[in-house]
Amino acid sequence: MTVKNGMSLVEMLVAIGIFTMATVGFSVLFVNTWRSQSFTIETGIASFIASRGVDKVVGVIREARQADNGAYAIESADDFSLTLFGDSNNDGVTERIHYFVENNTFKMGITQPTTSVPPSYPNGDQTVRNVADYIVNNDDLPIFTYYDERSTVLATPATAGDVRMVQVLMLVNVDPIKDPNNVQIQSFVVIRNLSAYGEAPT
Repeated sequence: MTVKNGMSLVEMLVAIGIFTMATVGFSVLFVNTWRSQSFTIETGIASFIASRGVDKVVGVIREARQADNGAYAIESADDFSLTLFGDSNNDGVTERIHYFVENNTFKMGITQPTTSVPPSYPNGDQTVRNVADYIVNNDDLPIFTYYDERSTVLATPATAGDVRMVQVLMLVNVDPIKDPNNVQIQSFVVIRNLSAYGEAPT
């Protein structure tokens, strides 16, 4: 009669140890891979949203026009803030549109004209929408850069009547500590209608 011996206690402990190490190693690999892929996906989504946002901003800036009360097309032009008049929703009404950054979020404030004659624009932004998140521009790389008719960069705050072209630059970074490399989204836009209004009032 043949007697079959089972695993000894030492062999059992070694097998359990090997299995445990393999499981821990796989878990660490899985978690690191998941974190890396999650960061990449999140960065891609944020960059896509910012890119679409820049496209919309450029479209509005391109069609900037005289306000319904006769005010010049551009109200103010600074590094991180631009206020102009235009029709952002194509309803035939000229709104005051304010682009600005707050807590790393690029925002769009909209003020509708009153129904009085002549119409006026109440102070402040009546409605505010988020355009893009994770914006990390700094003083060396502002969101807005302005050019005159000779394509010369204007000092900011720019004189409204001198602005003919605007560069929109957004630097996107979901986690600057984890990845110091920013995703850069940039576009230039010529304002079509400014020449029709002559010089801005002084």
